[in-house]
Amino acid sequence: MFISKKFRHAYLVTSVLTVMSLAGCADSDAGGSGALQVSGSTTVAPVAADAAQALKADGLDITVATQGGSAGGISQLAAGQINIAMSSKPLAKEDKAANPNTDFLSTQIGADAVGVIVTKKVADAGVKNLTADQVRDLFEGKITNWSELGGPDLDVFVYDKEPGRGTREVLDKYIYGDEKAPPPPKSGNFAIVGGNLETRNKLESTPGAVAPLSTSFVEGRDGLAAVTLDGIEASPENIASGKYPMSRPLYLLTDGKPKGSAKKFIDYVLTTKGQKLMTKHGYLTLKEIGK
Repeated sequence: MFISKKFRHAYLVTSVLTVMSLAGCADSDAGGSGALQVSGSTTVAPVAADAAQALKADGLDITVATQGGSAGGISQLAAGQINIAMSSKPLAKEDKAANPNTDFLSTQIGADAVGVIVTKKVADAGVKNLTADQVRDLFEGKITNWSELGGPDLDVFVYDKEPGRGTREVLDKYIYGDEKAPPPPKSGNFAIVGGNLETRNKLESTPGAVAPLSTSFVEGRDGLAAVTLDGIEASPENIASGKYPMSRPLYLLTDGKPKGSAKKFIDYVLTTKGQKLMTKHGYLTLKEIGK
């Protein structure tokens, strides 16, 4: 974990309330005269919510939601339901093929690291680093007790992400490369979760839990730890260089070149003030990754 942040919990509560208040005055028609509709990745959402709040002072009406994560945002954008999709994964060939009438335009706003997160009890007992093979065996249900990895005599409980989530795709790329991931294991100790907050809550309430999660959501959480992967820490330097194996770009997507409120929103996130929001939430700015 790489950037220290204070009052993380307080912010998240405020952020949720901000999103709710903005959503209350939204127009459901993305092409209408109502609010600018932004939806998708739960990783990008805290930055978008803060940007929306800042622009509200300039008279912009913006609603931020996280329905279906990155994949949901991309689908909603293609269906004309929203103006901007938040994504924590690059647009795939499959996304373009499934939506040939959508002129996807990706604007990178920063970068993030996905961590393999365990409980402090597991980390303190000796599980501080994992290899790609060990992570794969954990998520496939082949390793069922942490003692098999030098940890405590504690059952492993895996919380995986839904298919299509940016976090899940980063994990799959790390452990499977270009190969297709197998179906989830048939185990009572495996469950699918949605957004980052749900994932973190599950981790904190399950002593033997492991899950993929943005490292920014673990900062300041004393009961959780991000292991190193193949001996590599998710430091800013390792993320920027691509050495850390589960780093990822963060995007705002539009259908064609952004105009009007959508352009104002994206332009703001790219300004010095907007990029400070990336730092605030534990992400790397475009400057830090050499963009």
